Amino acid sequence: MKTIDAIAAQAPAIAALRRDIHAHPELCFEEVRTADLVAAKLTQWGIPLHRGMGKTGVVGIVHGRDGGACGRAVGLRADMDALPMQEFNTFAHASQAPGKMHACGHDGHTAMLLAAAQYLASHRDFDGTVYLIFQPAEEGGGGARVMMDDGLFTRFPMEAVFGMHNWPGMPAGTMAVSAGPVMASTSEFKITIRGKGSHAAMPHMGIDPVPIACQVVQGFQSIVSRNKKPLDAGVISVTMIHAGEASNVVPDACELQGTVRTFTTELLDLIERRMRQVAEHTCAAHEARCEFELVRNYPPTVNSPAEAAFARQVMVDILGKDKVLAQEPTLGGEDFAYMLQAKPGAYCFIANGDGGHRDMGHGAGPCTLHNPSYDFNDALIPLGATYWVRLAQAWLNRAPG
Repeated sequence: MKTIDAIAAQAPAIAALRRDIHAHPELCFEEVRTADLVAAKLTQWGIPLHRGMGKTGVVGIVHGRDGGACGRAVGLRADMDALPMQEFNTFAHASQAPGKMHACGHDGHTAMLLAAAQYLASHRDFDGTVYLIFQPAEEGGGGARVMMDDGLFTRFPMEAVFGMHNWPGMPAGTMAVSAGPVMASTSEFKITIRGKGSHAAMPHMGIDPVPIACQVVQGFQSIVSRNKKPLDAGVISVTMIHAGEASNVVPDACELQGTVRTFTTELLDLIERRMRQVAEHTCAAHEARCEFELVRNYPPTVNSPAEAAFARQVMVDILGKDKVLAQEPTLGGEDFAYMLQAKPGAYCFIANGDGGHRDMGHGAGPCTLHNPSYDFNDALIPLGATYWVRLAQAWLNRAPG
């Protein structure tokens, strides 16, 4: 592994910053303290910055040896927000904010980009500009889109943009990137089935929405198994069913909620159309009424082929070919998808290991994303920061075209 010595030497100090961020998690668009910390460090290292884009976003600007005169630029993005969940860990850097936790490693993503920023600012051995994008509100707030709406790519024009996420379960010391879809679109649905309440002992006097809801849920499974192509990945998960207040009363209504995940908009179109038909027609068959709503959140995250290949070669140069894995697509969602709709680029995974890195006092659960026992692996900081630096150097020092 060819990590940069200067980055490795500063890694303990960056890890301390990471643990400070972990101990003080902030939810989407509330990342004021985190943004203050990022801005203070960038200023300390002589990096000009812009604040307030995407409400709490920070953009650092590192010009190369030419002062950015050549006009070429590349963007590196890290997310900053935490999740609204209670941490189970009790080690020294555990969350000090009840009901808030860095359970997805955004603290580590911010730390790795800060480590790269420190090195880039002190060396500047490239021509052009590196834009350091510290983004708020990935966890449901669509912070990437909000930064773009605020002019991210017009005020800071860049040829390509790259993102990175830690990935638990992958062997530590490995990375992965591939072309094409790597994360799914995310959509949420809410279906209200309105029947007619009655006494539970006299169901014939009413229209019971509960068995209708059961049929609707079963019908959704046939969409996945019989309507979409078997090779197209798609998931419909009904995760909430709410109905009734008493055991001897047939309720007036039953509410279903859940999520849909796909890698293509075309499949999402099909699933939404069929879900609506199944819900409305099943209700009509039982003389019930149906209210159907599906909200499309993040689009699929799709890596452009040339940029994915470029990122892979950077990884190979650092790690060797056998440590750079194929990126297995996941049906999780990621708002970096918006940036990849506007710019070429690639979103890669860096292995977080199996959880053996966690300090004493970690929770009893697994070290997986969105788990209350999770913690970022600080041993990733030299590798992740080296990748950012080598990627930026290679991109800006290559022949344009």
